[in-house]
Amino acid sequence: MNIGIVCYPTFGGSGVVATELAKILAHQGHTLHILSYARPARLEEHNTNIFYHEVSINSYPLFEYPPYALALASQMVKLIEFEHLDLLHVHYALPHATSAYLARQIMAERGLHVPIVTTLHGTDITLVGKDPSYKHVVEFSIDKSDGVTAVSEYLKRETYENFDIKQEIKVIPNFIDLERFKATEQTELKKELAPNGEKLIVHVSNFRKVKRVPVVIQIFAKTLEKGIAAKLVLAGDGPDRQVAEQQCRTLGICEHVHFMGKWERVEDILSIADLFLIPSGSESFGLAALEAMSCSVPVISSDIGGLPEVNIHGVTGYACPLDDVICMADYAVQILTTPSLHATLAKNARKRAELFNQVHVVRQYEDFYEQVQSRSIKQS
Repeated sequence: MNIGIVCYPTFGGSGVVATELAKILAHQGHTLHILSYARPARLEEHNTNIFYHEVSINSYPLFEYPPYALALASQMVKLIEFEHLDLLHVHYALPHATSAYLARQIMAERGLHVPIVTTLHGTDITLVGKDPSYKHVVEFSIDKSDGVTAVSEYLKRETYENFDIKQEIKVIPNFIDLERFKATEQTELKKELAPNGEKLIVHVSNFRKVKRVPVVIQIFAKTLEKGIAAKLVLAGDGPDRQVAEQQCRTLGICEHVHFMGKWERVEDILSIADLFLIPSGSESFGLAALEAMSCSVPVISSDIGGLPEVNIHGVTGYACPLDDVICMADYAVQILTTPSLHATLAKNARKRAELFNQVHVVRQYEDFYEQVQSRSIKQS
């Protein structure tokens, strides 16, 4: 198939999933055209079946904010027309699904119909979509898509509960490259981060408020108070970076905390982790948790959103109520001081991650593409 994929280029889950999906589909012989306003972070390798198209936006004095959605729709029209796309798969409802609908209507005037698949990832529904100024547009754009998927049962429920959606939503979860994300020897890195054999507690995110990075710091501080020799490794960057740094200074624990910034090969850090923390305030799935679990790392998470569908309480780690620092710190101490428990959780975490094998999940997307395309041909 000749497929267009539209995504954000950032390190967030939607951009990562969209890019990895494109790479796997390309390796399987499909032709992929990726549209975004910048080259996606995970699109680092060359593949002759992947073509990147940057959505350029011209600034005019009339516009306070350049109309990205219109520029995107225009680029979609060009791709559909000149690259002869079989299907357009947009990740994130706003503005991608809206732009796709506009592009499809333009092409319909020319006698060409290209089906649109929209994948819902999380904040497009749980945060942005709930804004009254966007709600009706989100509903319309989802319902006008030819096929809709969500990355978790939780997100599917949230969509139906908060929007008047008539479209059937199919759950296709996020996926993992089991070969890339697995426990490996990283002796030099581990020695650098934990020179005296300390336990390594890791958190990876974009440091937005919803990720609760200050809570991560609090959990770690409580763990130190309980006598655990440990280091905290924070990979990523974002708005709460300075807040977290100041918090470390206030608590006097800076010597025990490593701020790694944006780290391309996050699997290297996860490979040497003893514990992964993800106390997020909202997660539609929890891709970072899955990546840690695939590296045989036990996870402590909040018990909200789609996280309980990934991190199974008492099996792959533990889940606590939102912002319950004491609960999370107690479980952290328990895991780090009980070798047999750690070993069991680590083994279960990897086994659980294997259920999200990218080969199996991407096949679900291929099947869904074929179903949508078939329906579209019958309706046209």
